[in-house]
This record gives sequence, C-alpha cells and structure tokens, in this order.
Amino acid sequence: MADLKFQRNFGIAAHIDAGKTTTTERILRYTGMIHKIGEVHDGAATTDWMEQEKERGITITSAAVSCQWNFPTVLGKVTPDTQKYSFNIIDTPGHVDFTVEVERSMRVLDGLIALFSAVDGVEPQSETVWRQANRYKVPRIGFVNKMDRAGADFLMVVQQVKDMLGAKAVPLQLPIGAEDNFTGVVDLIKMKGIIWHMETEGMTFDEIPVPDDMKEDVAFWRQNLIEAVAEYDEALLEKFFDNPDTISEDEVHEAIRKACIDLSIVPMMCGSSFKNKGVQTALDAVCRYLPSPIDLEDTVGTDPETGKEITRKPDAKAPFAALAFKIMTDPFVGRLAFFRCYSGHLDAGSYVLNVRSGKKERISRIMKMFANKQNPIDFIEAGDIAAAVGFKEIKTGDTLCDENHPITLENMFIPEPVIAIAVEPKTQADVEKMGMAIAKLVEEDPTLRVNTDEDTGQTILRGMGELHLEIIIDRMRREFKVEVNQGAPQVAYKESFGNTITHREVLKKQSGGRGKFADIQFDFGPADEEWMKENEGKSFQFVNDLFGGSIPKEFVPAILKGFETSMGTGVLAGYPVNNMKVRVFDGSYHDVDSDAMSFELCAKSAFREAGRKAKPTLLEPIMKVEVLTPDQYMGDVTGDLNRRRGMLEGMDSRANLQVIKAKVPLSEMFGYVTQLRSLSSGRATSTMEFSHYNPAPSNIAEEVIAKSKGKVKIEE
Repeated sequence: MADLKFQRNFGIAAHIDAGKTTTTERILRYTGMIHKIGEVHDGAATTDWMEQEKERGITITSAAVSCQWNFPTVLGKVTPDTQKYSFNIIDTPGHVDFTVEVERSMRVLDGLIALFSAVDGVEPQSETVWRQANRYKVPRIGFVNKMDRAGADFLMVVQQVKDMLGAKAVPLQLPIGAEDNFTGVVDLIKMKGIIWHMETEGMTFDEIPVPDDMKEDVAFWRQNLIEAVAEYDEALLEKFFDNPDTISEDEVHEAIRKACIDLSIVPMMCGSSFKNKGVQTALDAVCRYLPSPIDLEDTVGTDPETGKEITRKPDAKAPFAALAFKIMTDPFVGRLAFFRCYSGHLDAGSYVLNVRSGKKERISRIMKMFANKQNPIDFIEAGDIAAAVGFKEIKTGDTLCDENHPITLENMFIPEPVIAIAVEPKTQADVEKMGMAIAKLVEEDPTLRVNTDEDTGQTILRGMGELHLEIIIDRMRREFKVEVNQGAPQVAYKESFGNTITHREVLKKQSGGRGKFADIQFDFGPADEEWMKENEGKSFQFVNDLFGGSIPKEFVPAILKGFETSMGTGVLAGYPVNNMKVRVFDGSYHDVDSDAMSFELCAKSAFREAGRKAKPTLLEPIMKVEVLTPDQYMGDVTGDLNRRRGMLEGMDSRANLQVIKAKVPLSEMFGYVTQLRSLSSGRATSTMEFSHYNPAPSNIAEEVIAKSKGKVKIEE
C-alpha cells in the first residue's frame, strides 16, 4: 500500500498562452518520463495530443499524466533522506470556451500551480480559474512564468495577485536579473542564489551567495515572508524579533505549508519554463507546501436513501468511493471514464455501484493515463486518479461506490451554453453517423447540448463559444468521418392576431353525385388573457356556442382539428400562431353532402380568410440577458446592448463587477459573446435565457415576411 503522505494530485491552470503545457513538458523531462522536450509551437508537446491542439498550438482537453519526483535532494542529487513523491498532474486549457475542462479538474485535485505571465500579469482567464479554485477550496502556489521576456516584472505580478484576486501573495524568491539577463533566483528561505545551467536543459544548477546589489531587497522581502507566515506560528514571530538568525528553514517551510493548505497565503515563485529555469524549485514547492490526500478534510457526501451527511477517510481500508469527472472516447479501447478515488480499494474486473442510475457497473480494466496513452494497472486505492474501461453508462459527475456502502459525492458546476449553430448531414449516408457522433461528443462534453428545433426541424448544437463549436464540427469530420453543413440557427418567429372579427365560411363543391358542403359562422381573434394565464403552454382557445342543431355534434371535432392544424402555418410568413381563439356559434349542413372532412376543409379555408382580416402580427423571441462586467467597460457594454434594440432593466454590483440586466431580441444576439469579449478584453461574461414573445417592429417584420414569401407551402 502506497504511503499517501508522498502523493500529490495537482493541476496547472492559467490564462491562455501563459505557458501551462510548456511547464508540464519540463516537469515530464525532469521526472524522467520523457527524454526529449517537445514544444507547443512545433505541435510536439506530450499533453497536447489532439490534432486540433497541435494545429492551433492551444490546449483543448485537459490531459492527465503521472510521474515521480525525488525530494529533497542536495543540488539535484539523491541523499539518504530523499523520498520518491508520486504526482498526478492535469494540464488544463486556458481558453474560456473550454472552461469546463478546468472546472472538472479543480473538482478532483488537491492542489494547483497557478501560472501567470511575468509580462501580462493577472489576465481575464486567470480570474476565472482563480474563482473556480476558490469554489472547490483548492490550495495553490503561484508561478510567474516567462521571466526571460521583455517587460517581465515579478513583483508587479505579485501585487496584481493581491489586488485583483484578493489573495495574500507572498514571494518565496526574487529573480536574479530579468528579461535577457534572467539567470536565476534568490531563495528567501535558504538565503542563497540558484543559477541554472543552460547546457543541461536546467537539469543542474549552482548555489551562490546573495548578489551584493540585491542584499537590501532580499532583506526586505525575507522580513515580509516571515511576518506573513508568523500569523500561523507565533513562536516564529518571537524568534524574528529576538534573533532572526535562530529561525530554521524547516520552521519556515512548516509554517508556509500550514498557511498554504489553509488558503491563507499563496507562495509565489518565478522562472522561465521555456528556458528551463525554475521548474524544479516549483516541484520542490509542490512537495513542501501542497497537500497530500491525507492533509485535507475527509470527503463529505450524502446517503442516497436518507440524505444524511456521510464522510469517507482517504484510507484504502475504508469503503470504496470515487467520482467520475470526465468521459473520453479512445479509438482503440473505447470509452474511458476518468475518476478520482477518495477512499477504499478497487481491483480491475470488480463491480461498483453507480449511484445515479442505481445499477452495478463492471470495471473490466483500470488504466493509468499518460496523456492519450493507457498503462493498465491491477488496482487503484484512495488518493489516486485513473481511468476505467468496460462500463456501460457512466456519465460526468457520477459517484461510483461500494454497493454495500452507498454515498453520493458532490457533483461539479457545469456552466450553461451560450451560443448555438444549426447542423445538418451533407448526404443521406451521414444522417445516422451524425446522430452517433453527436451522442458521443455530448457524453464527453457536458457543456455541449443538442436539441431539435420544433419550429424549423434543425438540429441545434449549443456550446460555450464559437471556437468550442468549431472544434466540435472539426472532430465530427475527423474522428467520426461525418460531413455536415452548418449555419446560424434561424430565429423561431411566431404570429398572432390583433383584432377579433366575425366571419362566415361556406364550402360548396357539388358537381353531380355526392359533393362537399359545410357552412360555419364564428368569431376569430386572439385568445383571452385570463384563459392564457390559466392554460399556460397552450395556444388555442376553442369555444363551442352552437345551438339548435345547426351543425351536428359529430362534426365539431373536425372543425376544431381544421383550425388547430392550420395554426402551424400562419398567414403572414408561415410561422406558427402563438395564440388564437375561435368561437363557433352558427352554421348549416347538408344531409347528404356534409361529412367530417367537409367541415375540416371548411375550417382550414376559414382560418386563411379570417386570419388575413384579423390584423396578423409577427412576434419575435425576447431574451433575458445578464452581463457581468468590470466598471471600465460599462459604457461600451450598455451602448452595444442599446444598438441591439435592448431594453435596459437595471444595474447592480456583485463582487467588484457591475451586473447589467436587459431584455434583447434573440435575432440581435448572434455573435454577441464574441463581441462582448472584444469589448471587454475577455473580462465580461453574459448569460441569456428566453423571456417572452413581443411584436416585431414593422421594418423587421417586413424583412422577415419578404424572405419567407414563396417559401411557405399553403395546404389546400
């Protein structure tokens, strides 16, 4: 049984292009898992294995890798005290469209290296990642990357982490030089400088005394460090005031560790992953300061039967409990379910209970993942992360547990999709393949939703952004060999009537032998408001006020059916009718020529004739929009909403952000997410949901009606 003290499950997260994948590649090199460093810009990075990632030079899907690190070492050399630490690392995407990959990784990780660019500092997606880490209370270390770049400023980034993220950022190092002159760091705990050797890819380094020109700065920031951690250890503070020289390195490390796990401070380090500087000291910090599975509180879940709270200890002897956080389809082994084991022991080939479905699942094989490669293992124990093969229906967020000890673990937050496109298969051969491809992609990605628009018959894919949907379409083509046509979804307009009129319709077709005859008189117009409130979701109010047998009872359902069928194709532009009332009060019939079909055809004809006279109106869907934006973009965002015919309904503030609420027509909202990002440098976010239908302005209505002319088939 592995000693969980030496296990670390951590992720690397940051804004796009801060160097996450480059850093992961260096970690794999230094831990001996790869023997040649692959660069992102060459499409050769280990964790960017998808074709789309290689082409674009971005991370799209979170990749898990496992490795081991020797710690502590003296100048990189193993000593009798050296322990092998086991790492499970997840490299996450930085693009906001793939934010769910970060979300589900945060849910199962114990710690995080939060990367920042030394030039750009705290960027918009850094804020999003930080909020996600706060949601799951993940302890983190800050690593300021790209110290070799022009404009690099370590202390500026430390200040931004304090000001913009509200974190107590405490530097543990100071850079020796910057930009082209960045050669190493001064360790504020050891009070020594570290200079990496370029010729060994940073594998070896020298320790040097603190450079003379830095002594003043080093003394100031050393004092800052001790004061920050002394809140956790008063003995440390007393020693600092009495005689700072008596403080041991171990005492400082222990205090930082406690404060880091408690989320009270964020230790800040720096380096340049691309130039192979600083990554090893960051790995040492992972071992020193980030928690092992046993350093965190016991996992809390609920009893699926009673709803009572249950806890599970990170112990291999406890009942098995795990959370499936990602589903992936592999061309060779089929579906893989990534899961984090919180307690217990699971052998390959054994059964687990899926609490959501209430069914037993056989886990035929367990795999240790190394990006897209699988290494079979015999079992998994508490504190580890692996992938399961051979299951039937595990979904993202499912709890897997011992069937005799059921528990439901907290699920993860899944953001709502914000953009949609319509897709259709290019050929008949693609019809079935498209359905299967979409089903698999939706299973993998909980932010991808699919529905069929009842009004247009289109298959609508909804996702987190244009890049997200572009990648999905690309994957359908490459992985599933499905060719699709795509386009913006049509706005589902509706029609209604403004006036109530009285109308008489007579159908008379008599040409020898049996003919057709029907005669109905009725009031025709919009449904009553009271009736609409009481019958939410219905749109046709039919009142039978016939008297004296003017029309036999058996023909009334045919009249009802005739009007109801006609509502699907309005008289203006062929859109469905939103609400309508018909009150039939008189009519006549013929003993021989009248039948149900005659009255149904008469009602259909009556709908078209009466509909043209009852002031038909085109209705457009109005969306409820909420935008969260920093203060400085308020004017631009509200101005843009006004241009989109938006009605502003109110503003308030929430956690240093302004919240703008508005009602905006759906037809004006296509491409809005992209526009909002460019207006706010990616820092504003928006949510949108359907509110109601409103009459479209005459110019919009005329345009829509003109487009529809000649396309709508009127049923005769």
